[in-house]
Amino acid sequence: MSKIIESSLAPGGQEALIERRRDAPSLMIGSVELRFEPEGLDDFYENKAREELRETDDVVAQGLEGLRELLKGETDLIVPAESDEYLYRFLRPCKWYPESAFELMKRFYGFRKSHRHICDGLAPSNERKVLESGIITPLPRRCSNGVRLMLIEGGRKWKPREVTLEEILKGVILSLQAAMAEPKTQVCGVRVILDMAGLSLSHVTHFTPSFARTVLEWVQRCMPCRLKGVHVINQPYVFNMVFALFKPFLQEKLRKRIHFHGTDRNSLLEHIDAKALPDRYGGDLEIPDEPVGTALWNYFCTFEEDFEESNKYGYVGKSV
Repeated sequence: MSKIIESSLAPGGQEALIERRRDAPSLMIGSVELRFEPEGLDDFYENKAREELRETDDVVAQGLEGLRELLKGETDLIVPAESDEYLYRFLRPCKWYPESAFELMKRFYGFRKSHRHICDGLAPSNERKVLESGIITPLPRRCSNGVRLMLIEGGRKWKPREVTLEEILKGVILSLQAAMAEPKTQVCGVRVILDMAGLSLSHVTHFTPSFARTVLEWVQRCMPCRLKGVHVINQPYVFNMVFALFKPFLQEKLRKRIHFHGTDRNSLLEHIDAKALPDRYGGDLEIPDEPVGTALWNYFCTFEEDFEESNKYGYVGKSV
């Protein structure tokens, strides 16, 4: 059967883990508090989970039982299989179908093994440069439908001599890993805003087909997350050169969820609530210009133990 290790996600340690996350210091982005939400679901999110994910007591019980049974045959996979909370992260994106969750889990840990240069030792303490750069910002307010927002500024704030594309990918994976520990985000998913203002030809030369293939392998096949949309804004003409590298690897499902807005703020507001959108993009969320990168890195470091715990899991002694 799949190997089970001592884990704070196991039943005996789960309450302590949630308590530690709840007691973590907050991060202020402007006048709004950003906090990760380890708590369970209220009525709004329970209804959404039931309507969109088939999440009822019977379906949950069947999904957990079925996934645990499948894991027994995956002898080289180390996971905290006794933790309901851990299994939820893979079952919810798959609408509680255990076979689909099992395949997702295998792809997730297969990616980690085949891309060790990206995934080994992935923790905030090791990714200070990208988190301090201001390139990646989890936005503090959810949309009215519960969706979590992540802002990636891949143009003006990106200095390739200081932060590589691979380091940006690590920062994105790290941020999504944190978000997917939230039950609300497991249910409602994530939207990504790509602000490409300031992207230049010197930036474009750092992109390769190999990098594009790796990113889309992660996003389309391995990421345990409901990706609700990718919104590209302020893109200059040279962005077409970057997108051309990604197009051959795009599957139809993701292609339909990529939206190009340019500088059309009304178009962006058709998809993202004004209350959750920064004011510089036409929303109501006031975010000052001063950098929050160092504060964001310090905030992520308060969850270092959780990331170290996650790094214990995966395939051992097996080619995938």
